[in-house]
Amino acid sequence: MTAPDQLSIETPEQVALEFPLAGVGSRFLALAIDLLLQGAVMAVVVLAVVAAWSLVRPSGNGGVWFAAVGLLAAFTVFYGYFAAFEAFWHGQTPGKRLVGLRVLSVTGRPIRLDEALLRNLLRVVDQLPGVYAVGIVTMLVSSRSQRLGDLAAGTVVVHERGLTAPVMAFASTPPAPAAWTGAGLSDAELVLVETFLQRRHELDVTVRETRARAIADRLRLRLGAAAPGLEPEALIEALHARARTTRVR
Repeated sequence: MTAPDQLSIETPEQVALEFPLAGVGSRFLALAIDLLLQGAVMAVVVLAVVAAWSLVRPSGNGGVWFAAVGLLAAFTVFYGYFAAFEAFWHGQTPGKRLVGLRVLSVTGRPIRLDEALLRNLLRVVDQLPGVYAVGIVTMLVSSRSQRLGDLAAGTVVVHERGLTAPVMAFASTPPAPAAWTGAGLSDAELVLVETFLQRRHELDVTVRETRARAIADRLRLRLGAAAPGLEPEALIEALHARARTTRVR
């Protein structure tokens, strides 16, 4: 049974992935770090705008335009900061990376640009009335610790250790020895291995490594295929090639 603070996803490869959900405390620590970085960026932007305005101020022109540029820059830094980092930095901002958090889709795949934009546009509602009260209440009542932006975008925030450690369990039980092939892989395991090899390039790097390690560890344990010098994906490829060669004979 899945724990209340766990996100469990059953993949097409018949693998159950479990991700520890991030709570209010860890998420606000990451947010505090990001706000400090945002403040530093905003200070640089303000200084740049003021310096540029001081150059043209003697002419008496451009005051309104510089004010507009400053407001646009503030909006871009506040909202674009989170959306850009999460979309192009594998679901992490600098604050999330330091704390060990990552944003994922509720299906376990990497967050898309449109999802990153939507979850962060609703940040203006989540932060009401200025201390993220709406976001906190929503996270406390949500079964997946989601704020409004997460609910709208279909995203969750998880602890990074849930992606880097093999905290996965296979959804199906090991096949009976009678179903084994001459190469040691059962029919079901061969399908699992081939599905992973076909889809691995579509996966986020971290999720791909985690799935490969879980599959390789399972096969090592059951088949006695130690191969200590082989990386998980290399072992999977070798067992797949051996199984196919044996079946062709």
